[in-house]
Amino acid sequence: MKQGFDEIISKVKECGKKTVAVSVAQDSAVLEAVQAAKERGIADAILVGDEAQIREIADSIGMDLTGFEIINEPDVIQASLTAVKLAHDGKVDMYMKGLIDTKNFLKSVLDKEVGLRTGGALSHVAVFEVPGIEQLLFLTDVAFMTYPTLEDKVNIINNTVPVCRACGIEVPKVAPLAAVEVVNPKMPATVDAAELTRMCEAGEIKGCIVDGPLSLDLAIDPEAAKHKGATDRKIQGDADVLLFPDIHAGNLVYKAIVHMTDMKNGCILTGTKVPVILTSRSDTFETKVNSIALAAVVAEELKKNAN
Repeated sequence: MKQGFDEIISKVKECGKKTVAVSVAQDSAVLEAVQAAKERGIADAILVGDEAQIREIADSIGMDLTGFEIINEPDVIQASLTAVKLAHDGKVDMYMKGLIDTKNFLKSVLDKEVGLRTGGALSHVAVFEVPGIEQLLFLTDVAFMTYPTLEDKVNIINNTVPVCRACGIEVPKVAPLAAVEVVNPKMPATVDAAELTRMCEAGEIKGCIVDGPLSLDLAIDPEAAKHKGATDRKIQGDADVLLFPDIHAGNLVYKAIVHMTDMKNGCILTGTKVPVILTSRSDTFETKVNSIALAAVVAEELKKNAN
């Protein structure tokens, strides 16, 4: 059965409405997204920022602020620290970027006093529903880690597995991607991929199946896998997670899917105490709403794992 964001939103409704804290909420695109999330039963929101500006923008887009808690903090840096503290203290389930630059937003996430560090590495995952592909695709890392080491790649996998599980994939198939599907000592990405596969087989990476190196076609296209005679592989065009060798490969594939297909997607930052919604100004309204829904199911999964 085709998996998609409709199923993710259904899962949100099963686990109960969550609450998101928005850092520097005086942003029309973000306010429209949190309004839609509230109306669709995905999440409530606490809006932290310049209250006068929030009300002015809400009025301009026809948004009814009834039922939204607003914390007035005109200073951008203080607003981010106030909002992230709500997540740190367990008063909200997720944390979202508003009208604040990414650098200062991430500073609040990493703040030693009130931030969301867990002691591990942070990584980004983008979830795609793509026409012609039955399974959801989890792309990582396309936005945060630039040149991940082998250890980083293990952390990325460990951060991504709970996201897959939250979306209903109990044992995700992880494809460490490279230009080729055989080990070549001159191509470090293939060496890392083989080592990740070995580590998974040895039980050093748990909760998933890792098979690499794999070329992109073998990872996502069953016909390509069949034509290339890859019948001995654990992944034959049915990968759930596409693990990229570096940010260039990940970002290029991400943008190719966004701009060349009729897709749906959502993105979160993982490895944090609660899911962090780090969308960009260019992301569509639906991507922002989908990201809130994704964060909500992941928040539920993290809560289950903590109990």
